[in-house]
Amino acid sequence: MAKRDADVHTGYNDLKQVEMFVETAEKMVGQATMQLDPEMLDHAERAVENARRQLNRARQAATGVGDDFFAQCEQKLTRAEHQLREAQQ
Repeated sequence: MAKRDADVHTGYNDLKQVEMFVETAEKMVGQATMQLDPEMLDHAERAVENARRQLNRARQAATGVGDDFFAQCEQKLTRAEHQLREAQQ
């Protein structure tokens, strides 16, 4: 039974994972821009890139998911990228 349940793919986990990646990226950018530590800024930049990749994967695989979720994630990542660029200057 567990094997059968593991094979069921609803997309919910993908969306939850995107949400977690985006939240993590936002937090890392916030911390890095407050500290202005070059290493933290690099890690934050990678977190944003990872979140964007995860978002794109989920967007390609999603069926029946409203565009609002993806648009909100996109906006959050765009704001985080902007904040990161400002801090790096």
